[in-house]
Amino acid sequence: MPQYVIEREMPGAGQLSSQDLQMASQTSCSVLGAIGPQIQWVHSYVTDDKLYCVYRAPNEEMIREHARRGGFPVNKVSQVRSIIDPTTAE
Repeated sequence: MPQYVIEREMPGAGQLSSQDLQMASQTSCSVLGAIGPQIQWVHSYVTDDKLYCVYRAPNEEMIREHARRGGFPVNKVSQVRSIIDPTTAE
């Protein structure tokens, strides 16, 4: 299944409390449950003013539908074409 990185501009994201992050996670999981098993949230990186979320989904439209239903911003959706890490150099 295709994998995507979603960039979400959220000023102050790095200052969110663990409770705020838990509530956002619960909202996302609830929406995922309603949409169905064809979309999966892998994980997210929280930076000072953005979230970078990694999802698996059949298409970009489903990513955007999840965001719309959950009330999450979507500034950019990029499909992952390859994954590299230090072992790629071997």
